[in-house]
Amino acid sequence: MSHFGFGSRRLKTFRSKKGTPSGSKGLQLQKHITATLKIVNLREAVQLPLGEDVNEWLAINTVDFFNQVSILYATLTEFCTESSCPIMSAGPKYEYRWADGVNIKKPIEVSAPKYVEYLMGWIETQLDDELIFPQNLGAPFPPNFHDVVKIISKRMFRVYAHIYRSHFQKIVALKEEAYLNTCFKHFVLFTSEFGLIDKRELAPVSEIVETILEILEI
Repeated sequence: MSHFGFGSRRLKTFRSKKGTPSGSKGLQLQKHITATLKIVNLREAVQLPLGEDVNEWLAINTVDFFNQVSILYATLTEFCTESSCPIMSAGPKYEYRWADGVNIKKPIEVSAPKYVEYLMGWIETQLDDELIFPQNLGAPFPPNFHDVVKIISKRMFRVYAHIYRSHFQKIVALKEEAYLNTCFKHFVLFTSEFGLIDKRELAPVSEIVETILEILEI
């Protein structure tokens, strides 16, 4: 699901696509993801393959989700601007402020495009850090790896929430809603399977989550 074509319309590259960790195991797991996504029941697709390491499964899927949300947001960069989206929000009740705990320790109010820029750069830094995401499969993961993936997942969800709440009509106009819904369903099922996002974080689009999980046909 990391690749997607939007017809003849050319995309502005928002982020370079992150590759699968090296080694034959990485390729095998990537092929497993691709194959299982073709089945009707995505709940089966997100489950840990028998005998595989849960951290490796979390890592490869996290890279995939990063690539998906990067592609989706890239289609909206000309519509999601400082003037159209002066704050990062998911509807009138939910506003997200940015802090990375290192360069920006106190949460600051920023526009949606600036928030996503900060977020994607921060995620990319995590993915490129071999002490967090080992490039050679079989290398040890840090003890707090699950917690790192939880933070990444929570923040990626905020991009989806903003897209649904602020730009869904544009997504429909671009005929990308089927891809958005499929990516989001996969993301929600996976994060639910591994307990990566607290239910209260899903509140901004809770009814969308419920609808997708109950009636979306893939």
